[in-house]
Amino acid sequence: MLGRIATCPLPPVGPDWSALLPGIALWALALYLPLSLPLARLEQALAEGSLDPGLQLLLLVLASLALALAIGTLTELGLGWALGPSWASSLGLMAAGWGLFTALASRARDSGE
Repeated sequence: MLGRIATCPLPPVGPDWSALLPGIALWALALYLPLSLPLARLEQALAEGSLDPGLQLLLLVLASLALALAIGTLTELGLGWALGPSWASSLGLMAAGWGLFTALASRARDSGE
C-alpha cells in the first residue's frame, strides 16, 4: 500500500474562463470603435516619438488588442454578474451587430447611396 502512488486528477488552478470567452470577444468587437479615440491619441504620441515605424505599429496593435480585451472582459464580467453570463453574451452579440449596422449605414450615407 505504501509503495503505490495514488493517482487522482488535480483540481483546476483557477476559474474556468472558457464559458466567458465568446462574450468577451463580442464585447471587445462591439466596443472597439468607441475605444479608437484613445488609440488615436496614442498613435499621435507614437508618431511624435523617435521609435522605429515597425515598432510603433507593433506597439499600437498590442495596445489596441489589450485595451479591447480588457474592456470586453470587464463589460462581460459586469453584465454577467448583473444579468447572467448568457444574457451578457447575447447583449454583446446585439451590440456587435448594431455596431456593424451603423458602420455600414454611415458608409452608405457618406457615399450618397
